[in-house]
Amino acid sequence: MDLINTKILKIDNENPDKDKIKEAARILKSGGTVAFPTETVYGLGANALNEDSIDKIFNAKGRPQDNPLIVHIADIDQINKLVKNISKRAKTIMEKFWPGPLTVIFDKSDIVPYKVTGGLETIAIRMPNHKIALSLIKEANLPIAAPSANISGKPSPTESSHVIQDLSGKIDMVIDGGNTGVGLESTVLDLSGDIPTILRPGGITIEDLLTVFDKVDYDKALENNDENLKPKSPGQKYRHYSPNAKMTIIKGNENLVSKEINKLTKKYEDQGLKVGIMATEEMKDKYENGEILVVGSKQKTETIAKNLFDTLRKFDKLKVDIILAEAIDEKGIGKAIMNRMGKASQNIVKVE
Repeated sequence: MDLINTKILKIDNENPDKDKIKEAARILKSGGTVAFPTETVYGLGANALNEDSIDKIFNAKGRPQDNPLIVHIADIDQINKLVKNISKRAKTIMEKFWPGPLTVIFDKSDIVPYKVTGGLETIAIRMPNHKIALSLIKEANLPIAAPSANISGKPSPTESSHVIQDLSGKIDMVIDGGNTGVGLESTVLDLSGDIPTILRPGGITIEDLLTVFDKVDYDKALENNDENLKPKSPGQKYRHYSPNAKMTIIKGNENLVSKEINKLTKKYEDQGLKVGIMATEEMKDKYENGEILVVGSKQKTETIAKNLFDTLRKFDKLKVDIILAEAIDEKGIGKAIMNRMGKASQNIVKVE
């Protein structure tokens, strides 16, 4: 793959410069690729209706072709030509949570290339809640396919430096819009069955969805690492978000967790290995050795969501061999945090 001269364009999220947005939109309209911030993570955008442009996303990321892409829109009317129908339930959920970190699955229309949907008859669509993203999509006047702007399998990018580290020389432009807000990818919701089903947990929690629906399920594939699975959503089939080091999650009573992490740290350091400990604010002082990074607070799990991927990348910079991480309570956004940590890790140790 020949190197591309990747342009870095800094844009103020609170007051996006119209001329800079137009410059980025021209690249998308001409078939190029632009990484841009959203409220979740940075996305790598291209024209969702142009197969050559979509190929550029897969090639830059090294992404498996059967892993579906999420299509981003800036106006509800944009959805009409992309889908066969919009159910009453879908309208209700869009009105309540769009713009925001919720992706909804629809039956795709014929104009949507199968390259976007991973060969499926369904399309995943969301409207981001971010001024730069919305301005860019409106100016391009195109549906924009945009998976996370990182090398496939690595931690998702929550600031422009992460994108540049992974994709400089492989894409046309990176918009530097500062740090993202939520820090985890969007929730993906399937409304095709009798019960609304979460295919990937994210910024909109099951508790949020239960304010609209009487019942919401998690897809069984969330607990299934079957390599033969045909993914209905990004993040289902493949190992994701992985740091360079092997990662183990320690789950159980707080005191037992800290003791187990200290014990494992000593064991690995005695073997000459460099150990990283991903600690919460409440537990950080209980660790005796290792490279300790605080990911956030158990009392404010949104801080853990925001910092998770950046923390994993910091461990890469520290060149640790092993990461030992505290498990997080799976209430609220904790479910999404543990989903990402589980995808990034090799195993979970339960202490009782």
